[in-house]
Amino acid sequence: MTVGTGHELEGGCTCGGVRYRLKAAPLFVHCCHCTWCQRETGSAFAVNALIETAHVDVLTGAVTRASLPSPSGRGQVFARCPDCGLTLWSHYSGLGGHVAFVRAGTLDDPGAAPPDIHIYTATKHPWVILPDDVPAVPDYYRRSDYWPADAIARYKAAQASP
Repeated sequence: MTVGTGHELEGGCTCGGVRYRLKAAPLFVHCCHCTWCQRETGSAFAVNALIETAHVDVLTGAVTRASLPSPSGRGQVFARCPDCGLTLWSHYSGLGGHVAFVRAGTLDDPGAAPPDIHIYTATKHPWVILPDDVPAVPDYYRRSDYWPADAIARYKAAQASP
């Protein structure tokens, strides 16, 4: 996905109380088919655009944060609209607050963040048909096997930031 100057992606919650902008292209986009994501979204999967938290600007409103358990046992923090409750992004404890998993469906143009990979396909619903041209793995994966070098460099820089 390419997002250049003047082409930042924007999104928001259902009620319009929170609006945000991504100031850079996502590092990588997951379509996660795990049962946990299915439960959290009430859908067959979650599409998450991973991006450095420093590149997520809240334009209007303010998010509330809710800590919930995760399959790893380390928890996950959800950034939600305080009025409609919609989750806009989350942070996995293992990654700290440096990387946001932005729910692509909250973007004004969700199609601008198509999946780079399908993960946890071992628990994918059989009626979900995956495209042949996008990698799919039964569980998780090693970043170095799929991410472009520039995304890995950005990720490492975000992890090193205070």
